[in-house]
Amino acid sequence: MPYFLSPSTISVMTDCPKCFWLQFRKNIKRPDGIFPSLPSGMDLILKEHFDSYIDKEELPPELEKHALDGVKLFNDRKQLEIWRNNKKGITFQDEKGNILKGVVDNILTKGKKLIVLDYKTRGYELKEDTHEHYRNQLDFYNFLLRKNNREIEDFSYLLFYFPDKVVEKVFLFHTRLVKLEVNVKHAEQLWKDALKLLDGPMPESSDECGYCKYRETKISSTLLDY
Repeated sequence: MPYFLSPSTISVMTDCPKCFWLQFRKNIKRPDGIFPSLPSGMDLILKEHFDSYIDKEELPPELEKHALDGVKLFNDRKQLEIWRNNKKGITFQDEKGNILKGVVDNILTKGKKLIVLDYKTRGYELKEDTHEHYRNQLDFYNFLLRKNNREIEDFSYLLFYFPDKVVEKVFLFHTRLVKLEVNVKHAEQLWKDALKLLDGPMPESSDECGYCKYRETKISSTLLDY
């Protein structure tokens, strides 16, 4: 059977192969946690903020201050809206009907090449390895663009926003731009690994997976009740 995957669902595989397999083969998903609404609201505001600079043919201050040589905002609004749309996004379908979909925040250009820009809102300053948690996500976005016959740069950007202070009732944010090299081959291998795992027997759980430990505890408790 064909599968419909995304960077976020494949991230479950890298966290725990068993949870990933159970989600797609047995429809047993990890319970959804409480999702804060603030990041979603910030995401919408940031997209509107960046879009206001497209017609001006300028970069917003958060990027302009970094003197990004030859970098501009992607000005195909119609295409950008498709790639941002949760129901559409950037998709790739293989010969067996398996589909991979990603949804981007924004796209920059340098000449004819595209550069993925992803916004991240945090409550505090970045750690040294914070950006590493998003490397696979950026690799997948670039893999999808390549599969859609788009030329891409060999890097992407993460733009982090985190609180600074309040001045005269205005909430100010620090920003930090992180440049990451992308590895399309790595994303392609993860995609293949995910499909291979789903076509095989149930794998072992990750040693650190709290979901599996909880599930096993509940099963054991139920058996004891009998």
